[in-house]
Amino acid sequence: TVKYLIGSRGASGFGSKSTAEEVTETCPDLRSITAIITGATSGIGAETARVLAKRGARLVIPARNLKAAAEAKARIVSEFPNSEIVIMALDLSSLSSVRKFVLDFESLDLPLNLLINNAGRFAHHHAISEDGIEMTFATNYLGHFLLTKLLLNKMMETAKQSGVQGRIVNVSSSINGWFSGDMIRYLGQISRSKSQYDATLAYALSKLANVLHTKELAQRLKEMGANVTVNCVHPGIVRTRLTREREGFITDLFFILASKLLKTIPQAASTTCYVATHPRLENVSGKYFADCNETWTSKLGSDSIEASKLWTASEIMVSEIKKGLETYTNRPTERK
Repeated sequence: TVKYLIGSRGASGFGSKSTAEEVTETCPDLRSITAIITGATSGIGAETARVLAKRGARLVIPARNLKAAAEAKARIVSEFPNSEIVIMALDLSSLSSVRKFVLDFESLDLPLNLLINNAGRFAHHHAISEDGIEMTFATNYLGHFLLTKLLLNKMMETAKQSGVQGRIVNVSSSINGWFSGDMIRYLGQISRSKSQYDATLAYALSKLANVLHTKELAQRLKEMGANVTVNCVHPGIVRTRLTREREGFITDLFFILASKLLKTIPQAASTTCYVATHPRLENVSGKYFADCNETWTSKLGSDSIEASKLWTASEIMVSEIKKGLETYTNRPTERK
């Protein structure tokens, strides 16, 4: 905590006070890089997009709100007029929207070097996606799982043709350690009924899923011999639009009391940008980073068996969503 508060620099040379611009100062020229960044219309995602554009990257910004995306693009272009930014429609809570986005992206015949799965939702009220999945999990994890799965061939093809290693960055949170128990069973419960729904627990579940997705995907990429890495990041505590559904006295009081622990948005975007661009991270995969340094995740987040189980369940959910989820979550729990 003391190191965090004073901004002590770790082995990477950066720490909690480092900014996204600072950590990318020595990164290679990104003018040959095409990046997809979800959740880039505000907050940490918007700062990530701004800094990558400053370094020359071509950006694809998927968004449910195209007006907000256009405004985000305009802000970047006003600062960096030569920026190349493509706006596309995407609702991560909808698997059909994810599939359509990928088809539309492929029709552009662009390369894909970098995928940053940044978008996040903290839903205070219980809601179910059109595919029958609890909304926080559907948006934060399952949509990104399918998006990554469908874009993987393009990333491997780009890496092979360009010789530049592809990178996938999953944005999680330290809150992933708040969840314990049977992930799939709890997801099934809150996807069928709101009686056991807890907004914070649902958010922790989705962020734990991001960590386990990283672990399992890294192993699969290694087995395939793909020149693509995947890593996970905790950006830190920062007040962004993610908390917009929790505005009020309690939220305001929390942020006043925690103000010394809060990061600015440029600081919060630093770990994502570091993992996405820094040469030191070449060939590093399946790791978890905070404050621009590799660190440990929770015990459950390190469990390769849980990672494999979640992958199997996710494959079922994105293929035969309602029947598949019901069948899988009603199976007796198996532990190895």
